Order: sequence, then C-alpha cells, then structure tokens
Amino acid sequence: MLFIPLQILSQIKDSNSAEPYQFKITHEVESTSVKNQFRSGTCWTFATASFIESELLRLNKGKYDISEMYFVRMGYHDHAIQYVRFHGKLNFSSGAEGWDVMNLIRKYGFVTENAYPGLAYGETKHVHGEMDKILDNYVNAIIENKNIKLSPVWINAFDKILDTYLGDLPETFEVNSKSYSPVDFRDKLSFNPDDYIAITSFTHHPFYSSFIFESPDNWSFGKTYNVPIDELIQIIDNAIKNNYSIAWAADVSEKGFSFQNGLALIPQKEIKSLNGLEKSKWDQLSDKQKSNTIYSFDYYLPEQEISQEKRQLAYDNYQTTDDHLMHIIAIAVDQNGKKFYKVKNSWGVEGSKYNGFFFASTPYVKYKTMSIMLNKNALTKDMAKKLGLL
Repeated sequence: MLFIPLQILSQIKDSNSAEPYQFKITHEVESTSVKNQFRSGTCWTFATASFIESELLRLNKGKYDISEMYFVRMGYHDHAIQYVRFHGKLNFSSGAEGWDVMNLIRKYGFVTENAYPGLAYGETKHVHGEMDKILDNYVNAIIENKNIKLSPVWINAFDKILDTYLGDLPETFEVNSKSYSPVDFRDKLSFNPDDYIAITSFTHHPFYSSFIFESPDNWSFGKTYNVPIDELIQIIDNAIKNNYSIAWAADVSEKGFSFQNGLALIPQKEIKSLNGLEKSKWDQLSDKQKSNTIYSFDYYLPEQEISQEKRQLAYDNYQTTDDHLMHIIAIAVDQNGKKFYKVKNSWGVEGSKYNGFFFASTPYVKYKTMSIMLNKNALTKDMAKKLGLL
C-alpha cells in the first residue's frame, strides 16, 4: 500500500467518501445511446455521427441512429482519389477529421444505421484490420504505376473491396415507411453542413484567422479558426449552456486519461502545496511510487495550470497528437466546484465507470484539445465578428 502524504489528503474535502470525484451536471445537451467502434480506427465518424444526432434532436427533427459506416465507405473513396493524386505523398489510413463527415454529407448525404450497418464481412462488431491493410496495399500498388499510366477503372476496383466488406451502398432506404435517397434524407431533415465550423488554439498561426490544420489525418486539408485557449473554453461553455454540443478532437495518450475510471486529468507531478514533514515524506518516495499515487485515480489531487505556451510546446514536441474524436455533451462540477466536461465516447459501455461516458477536467481540455467542431450559431456575436463570420 502506497503512503499518501497527509497534506494531500487534507486537500480532499470529501476524503471519507468512497468516491474521490463526485459530479453534478449543470448543463447537458440531449444525446443518443453510446455506440462502439470496436477494432476500427473510425472515431471520427462515430463522434461526428453522435454530434449530428444531437443536432437533429436540438432542431426538433427527431431521434435518429445515423450510419457511421456510410461515412467510412464514402470517405475511403474520396481519400483514395486524393492519395493517388498526390502520388502517395499523403497520409493514407482509416483516420479522418470531423469536418470530413460534413464534406461527405455535402456531397453524398447520409443514411440510417439500419440502411447501412457496414458489417457485410460476417462480424457483429466493427473489425477493420484486414480491410484497412488491403486498401492500403491496393492504393500503393496503384501509385507504383506498373502500367506506365493509371487504369481508368482502378477506383472501381477499390470501391468493390469496400462493398465486399461493408456492403453495397443503398440507392434508397425507408424511414417511417417513406423512401429516401441519401441526399433526399439530408434535405428532408434540412441538415446544412455549412452551418458547422472547426476552431483550435495554437500560436504558430495568428489568432482570429483560419489555417489548414496540420495533422496527418487531415487528408482533405480542412481549415480551422484559431483563438486563444481561454476563449476556446469560453466558446465550449457558451455552446453547451445554449444547448449546442461539441465534437472534440483530443489527445488521449496522457497517463491522466482513464476511460475505465471515467476521468481525464492533468495532475500536478510535484505537489506544490506540501510543506514540512509531509514534503519530506513525499520526497522520499521513488518516482514510480509518486507516479502510481498521482495516476491511481483513488485520490482527489490538484491539477496543473495550463498556459497557451505549455499547450503549444506539447503540440510542437509531438506530445499532443490527434488521437481521438469524441463528443462533449455536458458541463459538470465536482464536489469542490471545479468544472469538468461530460464526454460521450465510442468504445461501448463495458468496462467503463460511467457507461461509456467520462469526465474531462478543464485543464485536460485546455492542454490536450486539438480542435473542436460546433454549429457556428453557437458563437456569441462578438466571437463571430472576431472570426469574420458576421
């Protein structure tokens, strides 16, 4: 059993409670059930589909289960064409960005889960390792250009691979006994992908400007607006308080991220408030003991202060990378009044403390956010003016 300095425990107002963190929701956006991307690199479509489902609820369009695999199918098609046009000098993987879903909706519309579950290969959950490898080998064989010039049917064969694994695309499908094409369904719901923008916060570009987001998964060269980090937090808070949710791209490789424990934290690595005997005892612990204590999630510990410079340095040093896309649906406070965000994940509900959700602290969001996507109508007029949207 690890020794925990008394001074640290004295910081825990509810130290006698069985739960070191207790949350109260202050504002929450309606959301749909938690889904499971399972063994597929498709968080970008699961998070964005969840985000769209919440938007449809907010717009009083009804409750829908949008097909994630439809976007995977159409996205891989467009991604392959882009990759070949760049002679392979571009990232090719199953990853993408939230705005890619909006681009795909603009071109191809969308469908329900029942219309396109994407499980034609005999599995009950999404397992894409084999398909992803075959698609990667295929496009790289194309760019080798063994025939001196490309065959005009190469993309047709690529699509056939996708259709074999994911299923044939539906030309029409039924919803409430009415038949729709994917584009008709988009238009029936009056869903406008142009209503959505991406925002980030980095100092290597001017604030209140837009730039092509530098991430390997940004194969479509999507642009984000740039604001100071404190204003990014204000944008998130204002959105949720006005019933708009957030598609959240972030790094989840931190030790302070634990889906199992339902927490994402940036604990102080050296507890600054210790003094006297407590500090002496703390200093006697090995680095491993300190780390095990800090990241045990069994104690309520103070978190680091996150500055604009600190998050920029982590990004520049590859310590913050574009790992995962999720869906922020609520603001919460813990028992000490500190603000957290309730996040809907796409890893199913099993093995997680909060049935597929977790709570990310404000320092975590400030430090590890890569970008957010939201409805531009969620911005205050002042922020919209700063970004040139008014």
